Amino acid sequence: MNLPRPALLPTFLRELTGTQTLPREPEPDAIMVDEAQVAAFSETGRNESTLAASYLFHTARACQAIQGCKRVVDLGCGPANQLIQIAELNPEIDFIGIDMSQEMLRRAREHVASAGISNVSFETGDITQLTQFEDRSIDGVMSTVSLHHLPTLGHLERCFREISRVLKPGGAVYLADFGRLKSLKSVIFFAYMNQDRDPHQLLLDYERSLRAAFLLSDFERLVSECLPESVKIYNTFKVPLLILLKTEDKSLPRAKVDALNAMRKTLNPRFRHDLDDMRIFFKLGGLKNDIFS
Repeated sequence: MNLPRPALLPTFLRELTGTQTLPREPEPDAIMVDEAQVAAFSETGRNESTLAASYLFHTARACQAIQGCKRVVDLGCGPANQLIQIAELNPEIDFIGIDMSQEMLRRAREHVASAGISNVSFETGDITQLTQFEDRSIDGVMSTVSLHHLPTLGHLERCFREISRVLKPGGAVYLADFGRLKSLKSVIFFAYMNQDRDPHQLLLDYERSLRAAFLLSDFERLVSECLPESVKIYNTFKVPLLILLKTEDKSLPRAKVDALNAMRKTLNPRFRHDLDDMRIFFKLGGLKNDIFS
């Protein structure tokens, strides 16, 4: 595993020693409806980009959380790039993607059809009102980098209470999102650090997402108040750029472990380094059971 890139050090030190001065700025549109914006996000995610490292990290961690589930709901699934990768590795699980954007779901259905996947379906819905699901009817709930789209902290609380309502006793949870940084300089650094390889629209979306992120303390309070006791919180070491809320890992079959490691080996070396950076910072933050060799 490589050491994190030296360019991260100044930002890491600024966040570590600074005080919180950055207010939350909710995204201008809670639902991504602009066709060009949706297309840029969707196609970049499907092609080789910096998102490849993030997708593989979350796929590996989510697989460990939802292993053994029969029915899993993905909240804010978007164009399903992440969901498809997870579903392909877990054909024994039925996945239901929920999103409010019709354009996102149209592309999601196209992507699933082109991938030839039969264990994923989609529903238009509000992730703070999961009225289509009965109490204690879902084996697992996941969401990857979508919660910051919610307009207010009250919406996040309602989302968490709905997760608790629909989840079966002992059910699996894997929720991943950004945490709000202390400094605007840090936001700009992370948002545009890959401007040499990602399209401007993706970089701009990243900046808006970081500005809209909730605080680590917001997640900590709502986890204790709204989610099952089995859900634990983890974040990247000292600086909560990324936050995970998850239930206990389960052992994966050897075939899935081998498949995930094969996917890591096929990554562009630069993206593999990005993946290893995430692994290091989460491991330092207390997240164990890394299945990559």
